[in-house]
Amino acid sequence: MMNSTGNKPMAVAIMGPTASGKTAAALAIARTRPVEIISVDSALVYRGMDIGTAKPTAQELASAPHHLIDIIDPLDAYSVMQFRIDTLRLVGEISARGALPLLVGGTMMYFKGLTDSLDDLPTADAAVRAAIERDAAAIGWPGMHARLGALDPVTAARLAPNDAQRINRALEIIELTGRPMSELLGKRAKPELPFELVSFALEPSDRAVLHKRIALRFDQMLGTRDDEGLVAEVTRLRARGDLAPQLPSMRCVGYRQAWDYLDGTIDRAGLRELGIIATRQLAKRQLTWLRAMPDRIVLDCLGSDPTQAMQKQLDSLGK
Repeated sequence: MMNSTGNKPMAVAIMGPTASGKTAAALAIARTRPVEIISVDSALVYRGMDIGTAKPTAQELASAPHHLIDIIDPLDAYSVMQFRIDTLRLVGEISARGALPLLVGGTMMYFKGLTDSLDDLPTADAAVRAAIERDAAAIGWPGMHARLGALDPVTAARLAPNDAQRINRALEIIELTGRPMSELLGKRAKPELPFELVSFALEPSDRAVLHKRIALRFDQMLGTRDDEGLVAEVTRLRARGDLAPQLPSMRCVGYRQAWDYLDGTIDRAGLRELGIIATRQLAKRQLTWLRAMPDRIVLDCLGSDPTQAMQKQLDSLGK
């Protein structure tokens, strides 16, 4: 089989920070060999959230089979464990069809959950979560992030100060186990995946150039008027009447700032500035995750043709 190595099928991961060219790389590979793309992006799972997530266009989606895009409503949540279950199933199915699975995205917690598993972490405890949320109502999620930083600085460094869902989970684990999540993850033996994973990391040689890309992309998402682009998209989502800014979907970068803009708490210039800042912070966290990942093949996403280097690596493996 074209995508097997030894007795196991092979899958390829294309990781990187936002605006590093992951989608373009995946589609370039799709033009040279039969592939199916598995999205590794916690925002692309939501239906009706297309502009602010930089979701692939209809033409791009039609160029190769895509999975884990538009699979849940913004009112719902999608966990790391559910991603792992779905991806293990999908890799097996794609390999059986004789195609190469491409795992493409920037949600590093998903990649880590896939390779390390999260099975032995404690299950959610409603009472503990409620207590944490009461504290957050009093001091705010940045305050809770600071509390996490004192208890588990490794995990806190990887989370945004307003990432309520993940801060809550990290504090919940400490409360239930008496140990930080980073310690529990670090001491576990990694599970053996039923496939060989070759991981490429698109990382910038010049952070300033990546920042320019981020600003350009956010401006393109925003457009020039409120009746188009990201603001129009969030206006439609708010009009449903059942969404709130505390939901994981509405806390995605860009959506949170657009929601505040529509609430009147910031102006359009503030929306642009805060959206770009938040996206840069996201990229910084993604790079922090990446640098802690062993066995990745680093390619300069600002190089002349990182995809060509990726293709050569795959050719050398006979894939």
